[in-house]
Amino acid sequence: MRTAFLSSIFLALIVGISSVVHAASPADHVESLVAAQLAPDAQVVTINLNTADEATLQRELTGVGAAKARAIVAYREANGDFASADELLEVKGVGKAIYEKNRDKVAVN
Repeated sequence: MRTAFLSSIFLALIVGISSVVHAASPADHVESLVAAQLAPDAQVVTINLNTADEATLQRELTGVGAAKARAIVAYREANGDFASADELLEVKGVGKAIYEKNRDKVAVN
């Protein structure tokens, strides 16, 4: 009986120590991921709304597929060059959510 009790205590101790050791590892992994995302050599691609073609808009802008890229080019052709990046909100199918995701990626120069 005493042997079973001591074995149980020993097993509980080993499991507890193992849990503590493994719990520290994900935090280290998360820190490395955050550091990689904040790396100073990461470049943000800027897309000129007045010159970009459909393929570029679709490839570089988040949430913009073929139909929205086509709508952006059609809006530009119908209304002339974009005066500001905010005018992207006037394009049918482009709402605040898509604009906010891409605000730092678009320009009109």
